[in-house]
Amino acid sequence: MSFWWLNPLLKRGKVRVLEDSDLPKLQQADCAKTCYSRFMEQLTAQTKKGTSGSPPVLSTIFIWQRKAILLSGLFALIKVLTLATGPLLLKAFIRVAQGKEAFKYEGYALAAGLFVVKCLESLSERQWIFQTRLIGVRVRSMLSAAIYQKQLRLSNAAKAFHSPGQILNYVIVDAYRIGEFPYYFHRIWATSLQLCLALLVIYYCVGKATVASLLAMILIVVGNSPMAKLQHRYLTKLMVAQDIRLKAITEAVTNMKVLKLYGWETNFRNVVEGLRKEEARWIYAILSQRGYYLALFWSSPIVITVVTFWACYLMRIPLDTDSAFTFLATVRIVQEHIRLLPDVAGSFIEAKVALTRILKFLQEPELQKRTAEGNSKELAQSILIKEASFSWDINSSKVTLENIDLNIKPGEKVAICGEVGSGKSTLLAAILGEVSSSKGTVQIYGKVAYVSQTAWIQTGTLQENILFGSLMDQEKYQEVLKRCSLVQDLKILPYGDRTVIGERGVNLSGGQKQRVQLARALYRDADIYLLDDPFSAVDAHTATSLFNEYVMGALSEKTVLLVTHQVDFLPVFDIVLLMSEGKILQADTYQQLLVHSPDFQNLLIVKSDVTNPERRTSYSYRQRPAIFNQEIQEIDVEEELKNGPEDQLIEKEQKETGDSGLKPYIQYLKQNKGFLYLSLSLIFHMLFIVGQLAQGVWLAAELQNPAISFLILNVIYTGIGCVMSVCLLIRSYVVVVLGTKASESIFSKAIVSIFRAPMSYFDSTPVGRILSRLSSDLSIVDLELALKLATSLGSAMNTCLSFAILAVLTWPILFLIIPTVYITIVLQKFYLASANELKRIDGTTKSSVASQLAESIAGAESIRAFKEEDRFISEHFLLIDANSIPYFHSFSANEWLILRLEGLCAVIVSFSALGMTIMPLEASKSGYVGMALAYALSINEFLIYAINMHCMLSNFIISVERLEQCMHIPSEAPEKIEQNQPPPNWPSAGRVVINNLKVKYRPNGPLVLRGISCIFEGGHKIGIVGRTGSGKTTLISALFRLVEPTDGKITIDDIDISKIGLHDIRSQLSIIPQDPTLFSGSVRYNIDPLFEHTDNEIWQVLEKCHLREAVQEKEEGLNSLVVQDGSNWSMGQRQLICLGRALLKRRKILVLDEATASIDNATDTLIQKTIRTEFATCTVITVAHRIPTVIDCTMVLSMKNGEIVEYDEPNKLLNQEGSLFRKLVEEYWSFSGGHNQH
Repeated sequence: MSFWWLNPLLKRGKVRVLEDSDLPKLQQADCAKTCYSRFMEQLTAQTKKGTSGSPPVLSTIFIWQRKAILLSGLFALIKVLTLATGPLLLKAFIRVAQGKEAFKYEGYALAAGLFVVKCLESLSERQWIFQTRLIGVRVRSMLSAAIYQKQLRLSNAAKAFHSPGQILNYVIVDAYRIGEFPYYFHRIWATSLQLCLALLVIYYCVGKATVASLLAMILIVVGNSPMAKLQHRYLTKLMVAQDIRLKAITEAVTNMKVLKLYGWETNFRNVVEGLRKEEARWIYAILSQRGYYLALFWSSPIVITVVTFWACYLMRIPLDTDSAFTFLATVRIVQEHIRLLPDVAGSFIEAKVALTRILKFLQEPELQKRTAEGNSKELAQSILIKEASFSWDINSSKVTLENIDLNIKPGEKVAICGEVGSGKSTLLAAILGEVSSSKGTVQIYGKVAYVSQTAWIQTGTLQENILFGSLMDQEKYQEVLKRCSLVQDLKILPYGDRTVIGERGVNLSGGQKQRVQLARALYRDADIYLLDDPFSAVDAHTATSLFNEYVMGALSEKTVLLVTHQVDFLPVFDIVLLMSEGKILQADTYQQLLVHSPDFQNLLIVKSDVTNPERRTSYSYRQRPAIFNQEIQEIDVEEELKNGPEDQLIEKEQKETGDSGLKPYIQYLKQNKGFLYLSLSLIFHMLFIVGQLAQGVWLAAELQNPAISFLILNVIYTGIGCVMSVCLLIRSYVVVVLGTKASESIFSKAIVSIFRAPMSYFDSTPVGRILSRLSSDLSIVDLELALKLATSLGSAMNTCLSFAILAVLTWPILFLIIPTVYITIVLQKFYLASANELKRIDGTTKSSVASQLAESIAGAESIRAFKEEDRFISEHFLLIDANSIPYFHSFSANEWLILRLEGLCAVIVSFSALGMTIMPLEASKSGYVGMALAYALSINEFLIYAINMHCMLSNFIISVERLEQCMHIPSEAPEKIEQNQPPPNWPSAGRVVINNLKVKYRPNGPLVLRGISCIFEGGHKIGIVGRTGSGKTTLISALFRLVEPTDGKITIDDIDISKIGLHDIRSQLSIIPQDPTLFSGSVRYNIDPLFEHTDNEIWQVLEKCHLREAVQEKEEGLNSLVVQDGSNWSMGQRQLICLGRALLKRRKILVLDEATASIDNATDTLIQKTIRTEFATCTVITVAHRIPTVIDCTMVLSMKNGEIVEYDEPNKLLNQEGSLFRKLVEEYWSFSGGHNQH
């Protein structure tokens, strides 16, 4: 009851800064797993009882938490009853002060009774709030877990309506809002009961005039009704606007590298800021309503008393001192409950809107479950598909794959090839159960492992990514590293396989990411392997090594389906599937297709056109070539590594420690004249308080004065009340302006800072951490902070007034008030030392929940393929609990503090009442006794409300701290340098000079480029080759200044690019990046997001990049939908859209960063011809794994370990003994000549 169990934690927090490990664990009943399990048990039972329709989620929550709800309701009832006795005790005290004692020691008895009542009131309310907060934690945890599990099963059609940003919002914002509602739930009936009891007391005081009080209360409540409906509408609009804005931010932050490469940051930031303006409209509307509520309910006692006094005057009901001040005390108590009505209504509306959104999400269709049956080794089939058709959208009449028949036996190797967009990846997805089947049957026998075309890497160590939840087997693990060509990479990484891999694998090359995926699949030891073009991201040497070691070696007895554009591997496969336009054209052996299939022959002819047959060497397909038989040196992954967390890429989330004092408040008030607006609000609140005091003194002094008529008394009392109401309205308006302007400024600075941050920030900061600040933290700044700040200061001023009145009328009480104030300050400091840290831990753990959710959404396909849903769900349960623990202890500590402060208040009020009754007073002074006790009875409410508001404010202000970190991210170089802008037609020649270029990714990291010097002449075609991780992509990053050189420089047409603005350099270069990135919107928007070109120009570009037909097939044409990440377009089509951007942009320098790795050879040939034609006079820099892509370049630059090994014409390098380029070409031709030998 007294929260004594928190004492050890609070003592620890006072001595040192609290860490996560210091916090006690939750009880089992409060853990997310238990909450979810028990809720689902109840939901299942309720669904069985009910009829068809939506699951009875809301009623199930009530049944599940019925015991806690009833217990908290009992405490709420006790609180209401004890609160109602206060005014009656006041009336008795006034009568004692007037000398009308019922018995000798009545004053002492009343003081003791008042103390007991106040203590009982305090204990019941604290338990009421604690129990309801605990219910909120359970409900929030349950909903978060339900949302997480749902997103793992969400159908593809549903994903189009629920972006990753929206799903994050459901957890970070909506579930938390619903978790707040139980706190207000009992207030719905408790407030009604309290008002009824108050009316009884008022009737006891003013008789028939109670009707006027009732009408005034009804008027106030009715005046709120239309505003409540408006608030529901505004809040719904706001949450939709938040979703859209967060979706845009998620896309931008996730794909920031692409935005910087294209020079689109400013444009996308403007889009986000435009969405924010729409959101700000609804924020202002909601704050205005809340400001109106604030004014209405602070002025409610004025309205009720004025109306009632006039009713007494008109009905000729006499008022004596004890009746008048008992009435006033009752109204002051009622004020607290009326004041809470907007909070209750607001919370109810917020929870209703949030629950509606979450329920809509939870009721979305799910993927069809397809379970593996039996062991493939014991059966005649591994995969059996009969007359099946598949569609990504089950509601669509158009199928994606049509009439698929497939019978794959255990151990067979099947290659899947075809042009871009033919349905190869969709076929693998259909086998995995990712695509809905509209007809036919699909049967899978055995355990499946899957390697996606776009690598999915988790934040964590490289070892964790490979094991993927499996137990460590050292011998098996070493073998996997060898087979996946990862041994040498681990030697390069600073902590070997213990190196923390950044979100989405940002500190790995494209090839390394794919090999980690391959290692993950191999370690799983599955029966069936689905490989979606994994070798396109690696060079020819590595691809051949992987094919021999991995597919033909480690997987020699496994069933393998490999999607590939590398036709050189096809002869060794048992079956080759040739696909086109969603159909399997033919399925046969390589030799049969070679003889009988013209389509297949065309595929091979394209390949032979781009290779030199004279230089091909013999190649044995079932046996690895000698070049790859060299022994790979084994590394010991258990070798003890030096612990250097500061060198790891992913930085631990920063959090302030200790009491930040006034710094965050000053930071908040510095935004848009915040100090001015706060000062104005305090001035008008001070005028309101002076008015309160004036009304009380006027009534106490003149009520019994025969010289002042009741009419004059009412007129002056009403006049003061009107002035007070005007002050409240002005104060509320000023606070609304403060809130909107401050949040506008903070968001603007934060978003500019994020968009101007260097790439190293995005590489080391999880997306979830950024989104947490721009969603939940920003929501607090938007809607809570200004009103809480004004209310906290206003309540503190009201409390000071109450203490001052007590001190003036019973001066001996100062001897009690002074030590009480001191104890209050000590207790609050003792509490805040831990409370601030608990809130900060709550913020960081919330970011962890968001980060894991964001990663799981991105990797849901892989998680499902490996049947790892249960492990990820368990991990998410733990993360939810890790977030619930600081929140639970935070609100518990709040109740700990308030209980003790209320105890002190009970002592002061009781002794004040006793002092006023035993001190000799004139009968005429009894009015002041009534006034003082009226204030004394509500001192608990005002003091606790002030302390509570201050504690909430201290917690909320941490959101400003967290946003301030976003506002002060070290920036990239300026976008433009006015005094050093390049000429309008720059670059005109496209000549690039690189001089002694040295690059590090981190100040304390190794050199990635080690003194590179070379010249790319204007108009030349430059090919850059090298093994995976040799520094090719880093060189391109330096050209675009994604990373600044440690030494050396790059000049383009004699202009040092480090001396000009970033936008000036990036906007004048074109690039087709390694990872094709699309944004949600239309095809038109993705090709021309700046809207600089006509539709006709875009159609011409689509023609040139061989996408016109695919776009024309869609009903919407250029307005065809592109979902987030472009997942409704194939990887090859995405790459072609990126080519379209480059063709439309038309710059003198074009960079192809391994841009055609995911495209079939026929399309690759067409693209190369298009590039040669369209960029004939331009400098084209090509980083490629496919040797034919660079074989006809003017110059070839070979790289190794961040250095230039050679740089010359390709023919000269081919004739040069020991040339790295010659070696790469020989390796490529070694495995690309096979089909001519059959």
